[in-house]
Amino acid sequence: MAADPAKLRRRAAVLALATALAAPAEGLRRVAYYDPPGILTVCRGHTGPDVVKGKVYSLAECDALLSADMHKAIDAVERCAPGLPEPTLAAFADAAYNLGPTIACNPQASTAARLLQAGDIAGACHQLPRWDKARVAGVLVPLPGLTKRRALERDVCLQGVAP
Repeated sequence: MAADPAKLRRRAAVLALATALAAPAEGLRRVAYYDPPGILTVCRGHTGPDVVKGKVYSLAECDALLSADMHKAIDAVERCAPGLPEPTLAAFADAAYNLGPTIACNPQASTAARLLQAGDIAGACHQLPRWDKARVAGVLVPLPGLTKRRALERDVCLQGVAP
């Protein structure tokens, strides 16, 4: 059975926009490093048990990791908040890529997730800037890069909201 062309176009558009948000925010580091919260990271923000400390990753490997990770983030957001407008889905996918799906999918831990479930997309978009903190040496602190990223995500997210 062939895939629906409209769904494929939507997916490609969301992937392109979410990747455009993530790539500059994450930067590119082809050798694994520890990010500010102390998580072993490589390429454009890839984390996980497959990150090899000291390995030099090729640009092709980094591109493949970002694409695979972003597809997972998009899938996670679509499962818990189906039918979002493309810009909104892209913004929350980037946030989920960076933070994990809690921001969009766990209404007990996230006001944004509660608002998405209630259909208040604009309200959910306005929650994104609140997620600009990370634990550094056990203390939750705002990180300037996250503050900037969340503000951009909010702006993109709101493009999916009717005026």
